[in-house]
Amino acid sequence: MPTRPRPYHHGDLRAALLTRAEETLRAQGTAALSLRGLARDLGVSHNAPSRHFKDKQALLDALALTGYERMTDAMRASQDDAGESYRGKLGAVVRAYVGFCLENAALLDLMYSIKHDPQASAALLEATGRWSELIERLMVEGQRRGEVREGPLDRVGVPVFATLHGYADLAATGMLTPEVAAQGLDEVIAFILRGCAPDARA
Repeated sequence: MPTRPRPYHHGDLRAALLTRAEETLRAQGTAALSLRGLARDLGVSHNAPSRHFKDKQALLDALALTGYERMTDAMRASQDDAGESYRGKLGAVVRAYVGFCLENAALLDLMYSIKHDPQASAALLEATGRWSELIERLMVEGQRRGEVREGPLDRVGVPVFATLHGYADLAATGMLTPEVAAQGLDEVIAFILRGCAPDARA
């Protein structure tokens, strides 16, 4: 006797799908994700997820988007108690970025890979730039205060982003021990500040 499909009765299915998808991503990777599998895990009919995501690509896109939004929110929140100095503000935002990377390594990998996908949504592409804009605005403020050397932002900022992303990637992928990662972050922040200083040579 054929089994009857599970009824659709979940309260906020979209949020539940994203939460469960991130749990699966963290534990088993992208290959283990499927809309049918998520429906089974959540106890809804296998067609229910299609009300929110037309396919797996749409689910991954939304998952990456929420990741960028959470990362940006964490970086913004870091400024609340950072004080008024450029050094304090930059240090706080760097720690927030690296902290997010360490806590969400699997999600971060998806975020950075999917933004290059031709099918990535316009909303996702827009979200990918918000976190870097926070740092760029800080650097402009630093230039105005005379704490960051003058020059086009792309020339001054590229070494900053390369250093920051490179360190976060090393830490998130386990190339650094937690002890080294914690101590090394202070050195990374000091390195960035020295590299941006007005007396630094390009």
